[in-house]
Amino acid sequence: MARYLAQIVVMGAQVVGRAFARALRQEFAASKAAAEARGRSGQQSAAATSITGMSLQEAQQILNVSTLTPEEIQKSYEHLFKVNDKEVGGSFYLQSKVVRAKERLYEELSIQKKDSPPAQEQQKQQNPET
Repeated sequence: MARYLAQIVVMGAQVVGRAFARALRQEFAASKAAAEARGRSGQQSAAATSITGMSLQEAQQILNVSTLTPEEIQKSYEHLFKVNDKEVGGSFYLQSKVVRAKERLYEELSIQKKDSPPAQEQQKQQNPET
């Protein structure tokens, strides 16, 4: 009886082990495909995140911006920087977070600018006759 029970336990462990290995391979393949899909700009954005210590989403939340336009970023930055000035009772820590968020968003803008072809080249690609 104990022998059969041991065989059942071993077989069950093998089944679970195979399923785990298969799931791990699938996850690795999906992760690799996602990394390739992100491409070069994803790598640069990840590098910017590691340099500034702040993700793009965190920077957008701090400055409360939904679109990455220099005007919107600057307007929000100026307001939050003034509000958190230590001389008016603000927090130096929050003020530094606002500065880092602005730096991170400008870094992202420069990455996007490098990755997108100039407007004239885009028009030529869309309208080859002209």
